[in-house]
Amino acid sequence: MIPLSLLIMSLLLSCGGAILCLLLKHREEDIRLGGSGVGIAAALAGLGAGLTAIGAGQPVVLDAAGPYPFAHFVLRLDPLAGLMIAVISLLSLVAWIYGFAYVREYAGRGVGAMGFFMNAFIASMMLVVAADNAFWFLIFFEMMSLASYFLVIFDQDDEAVGAGFLYFLVAHGGSVLIMAAFFLMANRAGSFDFAAFRAHPLPAPLDSVAFLLAFIGFGAKAGMIPLHIWLPRAHPAAPSHASALMSGVMIKIGVFGIVKVGIDLLGASAGPAMLGWGLLVLAFGAVSSVLGVVYALAEHDIKKLLAYHSVENIGIILLGVGTGMIGMALHQPVLAVLGLMAGLYHLLNHAVFKGLLFLGAGSTIFRMHTKDMEEMGGLARTMPWTALSFLVGALAISAIPPLNGFVSEWYTYQALFAAALDGTPLVKFAAPIAAVMLALTGALAVMCFVKAYGIMFAGAPRSHHAEEAREAPAAMVAGMAVLAVACVALGLLAPLMAPVMGRIAAATIGTAPVTLAVGTTLLPGDAQQATLSTPLIAILLIAMAFLPIALKTAFAAKRGGDRKVAAPWAAGYLPDHHMPASAGSFAQPIRMFFAPLYTMRRSIAGRWTGIALGFERVVTLARRTEPLADRSIVAPIAGAVDASGKWLQIIQAGDFRIYCLYIVAALIALLALAV
Repeated sequence: MIPLSLLIMSLLLSCGGAILCLLLKHREEDIRLGGSGVGIAAALAGLGAGLTAIGAGQPVVLDAAGPYPFAHFVLRLDPLAGLMIAVISLLSLVAWIYGFAYVREYAGRGVGAMGFFMNAFIASMMLVVAADNAFWFLIFFEMMSLASYFLVIFDQDDEAVGAGFLYFLVAHGGSVLIMAAFFLMANRAGSFDFAAFRAHPLPAPLDSVAFLLAFIGFGAKAGMIPLHIWLPRAHPAAPSHASALMSGVMIKIGVFGIVKVGIDLLGASAGPAMLGWGLLVLAFGAVSSVLGVVYALAEHDIKKLLAYHSVENIGIILLGVGTGMIGMALHQPVLAVLGLMAGLYHLLNHAVFKGLLFLGAGSTIFRMHTKDMEEMGGLARTMPWTALSFLVGALAISAIPPLNGFVSEWYTYQALFAAALDGTPLVKFAAPIAAVMLALTGALAVMCFVKAYGIMFAGAPRSHHAEEAREAPAAMVAGMAVLAVACVALGLLAPLMAPVMGRIAAATIGTAPVTLAVGTTLLPGDAQQATLSTPLIAILLIAMAFLPIALKTAFAAKRGGDRKVAAPWAAGYLPDHHMPASAGSFAQPIRMFFAPLYTMRRSIAGRWTGIALGFERVVTLARRTEPLADRSIVAPIAGAVDASGKWLQIIQAGDFRIYCLYIVAALIALLALAV
């Protein structure tokens, strides 16, 4: 019961931190100190809960009576839930450290409300992954969506409010589909407990209907294409430490939901349908990975660029999950464990390096007061620690060895190769295509982050703010340093991490663990395909990095006397600040090559704009024709509506703080009902 005790402690600390932030709303310095301290303590307790749940191997369950007979309050910590709670806690720990200095950017703008919603957001994510009853799962899922919505609209400008509204619509549309899937399973099981769902599986074809509903609903939360429309707008609008949590953790709740429904709740009895599910997940993963990075290349807004890369990496995770489901359908436990392990390993790795990149972007925005990369440049000289941290994250997301992104993508390749060799004819056709698309994704990701790092940190300053920039505060640098070290550690310590991730995957599938590492050598399930020695790669890459330094040192004395300083050659023209490569010019060849994709995106965006304009025209026409209506009929109705509206204004006063209190009251009421 140690994992559950630590989880409850973390949740209580988060609730206490949320209330503290509201009580100290006029004392922002106390909120900054006390709120961050309580948040760090909650994150450490949550990290302990997740790690002990992974180590326990067997699920730990808390079952208490709920307010209704069908709403048992059940929390279940199995290895998969433990992994998710550990990832949530790690990112929240870093976010609280980073926010200790970052929230000064929002002084006088409701730091207390920000702290409240951050605590509610983190606690609700933990409860979602631990809930083992459909009723409470949906309640906590809704709490998570609402808390993150208020973080998205926190700036209260037009872009933030518009992004929040779009996110609100997509999130709740997905919730409706998830609810429908749970209702199908509950109708069969006679209970909303997930244990009953496992014991009373749906017959065909209802199981496929339930999976499709859940896949689309959770896919909207994950941001997979074509349900990603909210993500590139919502993530940039939120505060940077909240963006790190949303992109690093929240969208993984969508992947967790797909695994939960497709493998945990329906997988044991899916039969032949599982092969179709796996191929569907594989297809969406391949498309999302390529299109995500293609759209990222065209962006000049650094946070939008990172948001599109979240779409890309969700696609890579789904490649692993889909391959694992294919292995289950083909009754190949090695392939099933290898594929799911690759997806879960990349889930962890993406949380770390994407959190690092969002915090690095937040540090540059903190000093530059712009998200436009074209206004940056030369920041490596004035912000060296931020530049180094961002570089580590850029190398990791580009799958450069020996960092963590390389290891999980290597396992994904091995899973796809295994499926191509031992699968059915349809699998042998689909798996190589997915592997090629993953390779294309990797190449484009490298190009994208060469652009991002080069434009932001290399070259000469492109604006006055870039010239005057200075390093981020120590707390922000410390938060980035923790994740940068984690990127290196998760790569170099892959022989230790891979068996742990493999045991989580095997426990989720319900099969025996698979050998994934021997000593310092990584194995893709067996030793017949390929092996990888991470220490050897690390030594070679470190030596390669120091080779230019050694050569420069060796020839420095000889060339020192002949060195001349002059303006760079510019084909006979005088050099000026317009000549260096820009973000737009760097991506121009890719924009030309993938022009049809960008045209399609603009066309879809135009259709959404047309729908919005059409709605506005209908409203305008209704207002113009209103005087022509029969006032003898309309006037009494309008008077009644007006009177009721004035009465409702008592609770709808427009005060943001009052609305926060309503949420607190709702949370207290739910907790009271649970107790």
